[in-house]
Amino acid sequence: MKKLISFYAAGQNRFGILHDKDITDLSTKTGYASLRDLIAAGDRDALSATRTVDFNEDEVQFLTPVPNADKVLCIGVNYANRNAEYKDDSALPKYPSLFTRTNSSLVGQDQPLMLPPESEQFDYEGEIVLVIGKAGRRISQEDAMSHVFGLTLCNEGSVRDWMRHGKFNVTQGKNFDASGSMGPWIVPIEDMPDLSDLSLKTYVNDELRQSDTTANMIFPFAYLISYLSTFMTLLPGDLIVTGTPTGSGARFDPPKYLKDGDVVRVEATGLGVLQNTVRRETV
Repeated sequence: MKKLISFYAAGQNRFGILHDKDITDLSTKTGYASLRDLIAAGDRDALSATRTVDFNEDEVQFLTPVPNADKVLCIGVNYANRNAEYKDDSALPKYPSLFTRTNSSLVGQDQPLMLPPESEQFDYEGEIVLVIGKAGRRISQEDAMSHVFGLTLCNEGSVRDWMRHGKFNVTQGKNFDASGSMGPWIVPIEDMPDLSDLSLKTYVNDELRQSDTTANMIFPFAYLISYLSTFMTLLPGDLIVTGTPTGSGARFDPPKYLKDGDVVRVEATGLGVLQNTVRRETV
């Protein structure tokens, strides 16, 4: 299984392949400036570059896998149990809920999640992410998965009270700087197991908070790609954050919001573990 990462080392942003603890730096071997550029070129041969030890994992800072993504598209309420969690007796949604995140709202593996001083309602949401590999508009569901390069993980951190500032949108509470994380790597789709039944779990300080499977998604991966591409062109490196299961902190009674020092861990079948520690932001 290949693990494609973006990272900062020796004074610049780079990308490569993580082998155990060693990293092969593809940015110096392939001629591409970023992982997004490699994805856009469709150059699978570049992923077979000779294994070299250019850096050790301990020497680098993990970035989000596609730090220069054109779009980060996030789907809300996409697990059947998650809809029931609202306790409003509503039917399953006819269409996906959608919002966007900025690249600056996300950090990489092992980088701190910043608890903002403006709120005590900082929450977690473990999610699986599709990384688009081939551009397309009005993509059919039958052809949708051929547009996917690979998958990664996201902790779609949320500031709950700021999500309710607007009448119709949640954008404010979803875009505090460094409030979410993505990574630690992209696994190419050909290296993944059956996508229709991936296990997804979120832990806070080793306590299991979320657990579900993609088999329970209301809108499967292929549908999301087809739906989104109806009104926008999906580009290589675009990220589709596909929804979180029940069990976010806001849904407990009383709520279990994140605190300074909490460790959040998101894991899914075939994708490894994304881990970050919460740190209180000082201003």
